[in-house]
Amino acid sequence: MHEVTGEQIKSCCAAAYGSDWAHLLIGDSMHPGGVELTERLGDLLELNPGSRVLDVASGRGASGLTLARRFGCQVTGIDLSPVCVEAARHEASRSGLVDQARFEIGDAETLGFDDGEFDAVICECAFCTFPDKFNAALGMARALKPGGRLGLSDLVRRRELPPELQTLAGWVACMADAMAESDYIDCLETAGFRLQDFEVHDDALTDLLQRIRGRLFAATVLARIGAIDIPAADLDQATEIARAAESAVRSGSLGYVLMKAVKKSDGEES
Repeated sequence: MHEVTGEQIKSCCAAAYGSDWAHLLIGDSMHPGGVELTERLGDLLELNPGSRVLDVASGRGASGLTLARRFGCQVTGIDLSPVCVEAARHEASRSGLVDQARFEIGDAETLGFDDGEFDAVICECAFCTFPDKFNAALGMARALKPGGRLGLSDLVRRRELPPELQTLAGWVACMADAMAESDYIDCLETAGFRLQDFEVHDDALTDLLQRIRGRLFAATVLARIGAIDIPAADLDQATEIARAAESAVRSGSLGYVLMKAVKKSDGEES
């Protein structure tokens, strides 16, 4: 991958995930497993109506609103994309959840919340896109009260990835900088967490990639007959990345996991 700055990566991610194009390809939840895995995280985190939850990289609000609706908790979502934040606010209003879920523009690496403000933090399929992952993990730990829970779902790299995925586009697609499972655990433990649960959900990633391939095929056909206006180069690049990602999952190079970690109490050994 050509050398790019962290700010360029974050800007590209915000623009990409705020686009109608991404929404069309990935869907409302914008992560493998959709609502089902979001609710699984909520169960792991033992959410209830008294829980204060921070959703980091909340996208269009699907996960935060799912948790507010399913568990009755109070959710604050932050995302770099103004388009996504506005869409999340609109959906909260449409769903009658404005008293339970609020959404703000914010950077995962500079969380602007009081120490210990939340009982739980979730971050779904976004941690691997953060240029400074350790600083993001530190911020999540700081925002949690002692004993607070972190629910993280993300892609994992188990072997070398194909060159098609080691690009800026691959980074935006959550793949180029996916870490090994052990590196996620080391990062979280160094930031002040203790891992409690670790689940493999590679099938959810396979299902999402297959849906994306199908939507890309349909979009290509519609673009060729002039029914939609998407540049052929964008379609070709997205198709190449989706094909390479499917191959990486089949070969065991790429997977998807859910993790629950607990913020260590004061005095607890690192």
